[in-house]
Amino acid sequence: MTKFLFFKKEGIKHLGFLLLVFMFCTGMNAQIRVSGTVSDQNGPLPGVTVVVDGTSNGAATDFDGKYTLSNVASNATLVISYVGFVTQRIPVNGQTTVNVSLVEDLQALDEVVVVGYGSQSRASVTGAISSIKTEEIAAIPVANPVEALQGRAAGVLVVNTGSPGTEPSVTIRGLGTFGNNAPLYVIDGVIVGNLSGISQNDIESVNVLKDASTTAVYGSQGSNGVIIVTTKKGKKGVTQFSANVFTGFQVQNQRYDVLNTAQYLQFAQEAFGVVPTTPASQSGVNTNWQDELYQSGLVQNYDFAVSGGSEKSTFRFSAGYAEKEGIIIETGFERFTFRGNSDFDLGRVKVGQTMSANFNSTMPEIGAGGRSLLEHAIKMAPYYNVYNPNNPGGFQGPNSAGDGQDAENPVRIMRNGSRLNNGFSLIGNIYATLEIVEGLEFKTQVGLDYFSTNNFTFTPSFNDDSLGATHNQAFANINRNRSSGQTIIYTNSLTYKKTLADAHNFELLLLSEKYENTFSSINGTSRNNITNDVIELSNQDSNLGSNSNEYNRLGYLARLNYNYMDKYIASGSIRRDASSRFGANNRWGSFYSVSLGWNIAKEDFMSDSAFSTLKLRGSHGTSGNDRIGNYLYSATLTDNFQYPIGGVNAVGTTSAGLPNPNLKWEQTVQSNIGLDVGLFNEKVTAALEYYVNTSDDLLLSVPTPTSLGINAGNQTRNVGSVETTGFELSLGYNDREGDFKWSANLNLGTSKNTAKSLGGTIQELNGGGFEGENITRVVEGQPLFHFFGLVMDGIYQTQAEVDAVFTANPGQTTVQPGDIRYKDLNGDGLINNSDKTIIGNANPDLTFGLNLDATYKNWDFNVFFTGLVGRDLMNTNIYDLEGMPRLFNAGVGVLNRWTGPGTSNSVPRAGGAPQNLAISTRYLEDASFTRLKNLTIGYTLPNNMFGKEMFSKFRIYVSGQNVFTITKYSGLDPEIASGALFDYGIDRGAYPQPKTYLLGLQLTF
Repeated sequence: MTKFLFFKKEGIKHLGFLLLVFMFCTGMNAQIRVSGTVSDQNGPLPGVTVVVDGTSNGAATDFDGKYTLSNVASNATLVISYVGFVTQRIPVNGQTTVNVSLVEDLQALDEVVVVGYGSQSRASVTGAISSIKTEEIAAIPVANPVEALQGRAAGVLVVNTGSPGTEPSVTIRGLGTFGNNAPLYVIDGVIVGNLSGISQNDIESVNVLKDASTTAVYGSQGSNGVIIVTTKKGKKGVTQFSANVFTGFQVQNQRYDVLNTAQYLQFAQEAFGVVPTTPASQSGVNTNWQDELYQSGLVQNYDFAVSGGSEKSTFRFSAGYAEKEGIIIETGFERFTFRGNSDFDLGRVKVGQTMSANFNSTMPEIGAGGRSLLEHAIKMAPYYNVYNPNNPGGFQGPNSAGDGQDAENPVRIMRNGSRLNNGFSLIGNIYATLEIVEGLEFKTQVGLDYFSTNNFTFTPSFNDDSLGATHNQAFANINRNRSSGQTIIYTNSLTYKKTLADAHNFELLLLSEKYENTFSSINGTSRNNITNDVIELSNQDSNLGSNSNEYNRLGYLARLNYNYMDKYIASGSIRRDASSRFGANNRWGSFYSVSLGWNIAKEDFMSDSAFSTLKLRGSHGTSGNDRIGNYLYSATLTDNFQYPIGGVNAVGTTSAGLPNPNLKWEQTVQSNIGLDVGLFNEKVTAALEYYVNTSDDLLLSVPTPTSLGINAGNQTRNVGSVETTGFELSLGYNDREGDFKWSANLNLGTSKNTAKSLGGTIQELNGGGFEGENITRVVEGQPLFHFFGLVMDGIYQTQAEVDAVFTANPGQTTVQPGDIRYKDLNGDGLINNSDKTIIGNANPDLTFGLNLDATYKNWDFNVFFTGLVGRDLMNTNIYDLEGMPRLFNAGVGVLNRWTGPGTSNSVPRAGGAPQNLAISTRYLEDASFTRLKNLTIGYTLPNNMFGKEMFSKFRIYVSGQNVFTITKYSGLDPEIASGALFDYGIDRGAYPQPKTYLLGLQLTF
């Protein structure tokens, strides 16, 4: 009994101890409620995942970076993760408030780069790729996202080609072919014709693929480089609403200095002996036609988006409206865009889609009578009024008999009637992926690129002068053109990824792709001889035509990527493509690439160095081009051929052109060697590239002898080869510490091309016609489309100077003192085409871009410069200003023209020898420039600015584009281009880029 009582007492004692231990342990594991804020150096972070380690208990931070978790063990560990930041593990230790500050994971930020048919880690990339982020794309408001790429990537040249809505000229690594040099555009995996149908605010990133290892996977289309656009998608977490709104205006204040009325009347009499006799010449009016032509234009843009998602699905929908009034009257651009992206995770199956719709309207600039609008503005006499309500149409123009000239009223050209080009495009894809087994994935995708256009032009009758106008039209003219086209791309692929021994990483891609393109158009014109009030087509003097064609491609691709711990890297691909643009004998082409990389920084002997990246890489391979018209390998017919029968023309049918059944692929061999450097954990970065591209069997339309009797007068052939070489350098610095943070990024690019061969049967190719002469040409051993002309050597001051040059024809009287003296380069005593030489090159020696970003607390700043060095332009406006072939208004320089020995050695006599107008160095100018492309100052309001945290972002900013330009070029804009290659670098009165000033607002809530 005593023993029992002893054990009873001891048991109670031990039971009490056990109860105390249990209570203590229970207290240690009590379920508590934990909340807090997750932020980075810039403020709260929305959408961050906070999970209790080892459980499914988790939440995502809201737009203010806040989270709340219930039923959290007091000794639990929180795992906080977010894309682009280092994952953190924080012990709770009984705390009810846990605030976390995340730091950027520099390696993760650079982790994924979108390439052809997939993505790669930046560390494993062996090709030449330039990446542009969404902030850079959205920094400059543009009508076409391509314009925002200017100066952002080494080796990418983007040049304005006209009024708002026109497609910019884009070349990657210079000119490499006699034909189409435009790159390939890909949006979310869909090959498209251009980027005009997408809003820049929907773009997440742009990757520019420039060498064989990145472009050869596109086979028949990759020879000119590839621009891959990835659009924004939703992210897991609470639903976000965002808005980006800006408005402003654009102006063009530069003018050519032309004669006023008094100067013009004096010039007319003294230079040409003409005294205008029309009433207008004595009106005292002094019209500056350039001021009448140029205007301030309204710019406005509204973009709205909603995005979000759950663990199983994400979405993003957006809508936008953009308007740009042109700086030339009656020009402008208007666009509505709608986009929807969604993804669904069904386990082993994932499906998704991207889709965008674009409605746009463009009012283009036009010329008249073979002259540009600016040429008419320069040449019009200043004593005319713009308007005259007594004239049919309400405008005033010249009477050649009384005025002695025939320039047209440029305001009437633009405002009499209407021009409107309406367009619609639909771009998108639907895809599904299936994980067959671990590491093996099948993907199928259908892509669509559809467009339609509806162009309308109406010109009512007019008469510019009741006394007998030089320019009049007794009827109304109506033109309607409708066209549509679509491309459907079917892509199926198998991807297998395998890692062996945690070090050897393999990725194999097998892909098949079918590309189907159709196009059709119908065009009708007619006149109305009775009234201007009916603007519909009729059978009065009508003309009707239509066109349709099909184009198909079929391709197969195999690609293998390998890397050993991101230290030793290799990649190889081979692609076979067939194109319907070639005959059966040459329809298929093969394209390959191989590349190697060595990241020296990952070697053990570099472990204590300052290098976070030191990667040497090289690539070699081929890509193709089939950008020619359809059916050129076969004979086609034209049914509008005029046959003379019995002295009367009769309409008949003949061969449209000479067929070429031997047409084959144009092929470019590309070699690239590069070096990537990162120092101090990527605080300092650099990339250096050297490339050599050789294009063979170039596709070109070649003139045929007249004796062949071919209606088209030309035939497409594979002729010659071109070699392009160059260097590219990108430098970056990022200071991310302290209240003041800043970064600087500089890129430089060079490109030199040479025509290696013209196929042996052609001596030279000519084009760029002006006043009956060719300006540009292509010959073996020289740069493509260089300027070819005479070399100006001052002005003949005396007859003795004339006789000293024309020794082979001393009796000639055409060239006299006061005419332009040219160098007799061949020394034969004559000045003719034999004295022409290469006088310039429109291909720049160097392109560059410098981007400076800075933030100080809530303030942000951006300064962006672009420029070209060593580019020549042929400024034909000098001909209009100082040519003086006959009476027109002109630049004030003609007041100092040659009128006797010693009076001028640069401006010749008026109405001089025909050779004064010859293409020469007189019109050639250095168009190198440096331009402040963008200047932006922004301020982000604190979240609690309005008393409570209503917004996760509230930013206002002011911005200016093309703020100033440093150049010696005398034209209105040194940054011009033309869609025609033989017009490359010829300024015929190009639409200048305006200065733009904006006020903007960005909201996220």
